[in-house]
Amino acid sequence: MQSYYLIGSPIAHSSSPAMMNYTFRRLGIDAIYALHEAQADEVPDAVEWLKSRGASGWNVTMPDKQAMLSLCDELSTASRIGGSVNTVKNDNGRLYGYTTDGIGFLSALGQYGIRLNGRKLTLLGSGGAASAILIQAALDGAGEIAVYCNRPSSRQHVEEIAEKLAPHSRTVIRIRSYHDPEQLRADLGGSTVLANGTNVGMAGSPHPEESLIPDSTYLHPGLFVYDIIYHPACTPLLTQARFAGCRCSNGLSMLIGQGAASFHIWTGREMPVDEVAAYLSSPTPSPDLL
Repeated sequence: MQSYYLIGSPIAHSSSPAMMNYTFRRLGIDAIYALHEAQADEVPDAVEWLKSRGASGWNVTMPDKQAMLSLCDELSTASRIGGSVNTVKNDNGRLYGYTTDGIGFLSALGQYGIRLNGRKLTLLGSGGAASAILIQAALDGAGEIAVYCNRPSSRQHVEEIAEKLAPHSRTVIRIRSYHDPEQLRADLGGSTVLANGTNVGMAGSPHPEESLIPDSTYLHPGLFVYDIIYHPACTPLLTQARFAGCRCSNGLSMLIGQGAASFHIWTGREMPVDEVAAYLSSPTPSPDLL
């Protein structure tokens, strides 16, 4: 039996075991996916433990994504640029590191028939998920990306990513401030997609009832609005989007998309994403798949 894991902390709440174990059983693969809790300073020991167990691969979540970087023998372009790894393939002790969050985002857009090739994306945020979206969208040929952030450290982070992307992409990256609402309105007016890459609007966050978009008049019916949050299923931003007549989606499809990308890296097979989405949305997933 092959074994795969999720490492990070805290991880008890993760949907990844249900998603992966359902897929293994659905496709008749003799494998299991389990949890291994590890803080960032415990990652080297965790990796040695995973190797000793013969793990074929593992996912990495916060706070371990940066710590995993230096332990890989080879890195994908997106991982090198972003300085982060969320998927590892163990090939006879040689570790290959990838980041699949951005792939998951583009896969989610693809389910709605949307491609960013040559088009404009307005991206809210510059943290881990937002950076992954920025990098993959640029690598896949987005025409322009307007990134909204406030802190000087966030601006510097985006500038560093843009510099690293330059040899690999012709995407124009513009760094904006939330304090310029007219610029935000102008960017949204010319965008195909708006993506919220922050936790604003997420249940349990400091701002669960807020949106970074001042009101629905900033949105237009031709704009697709994507919120990476999936709890709650309908965030304040998505409420605004529906009021403005926009097509929109929460982040469950991105979660499944990044998992599907990891699954393909490990097995070479395709995850039945529609079935997995229905399974994860069911009120009582089977206990033996958790």
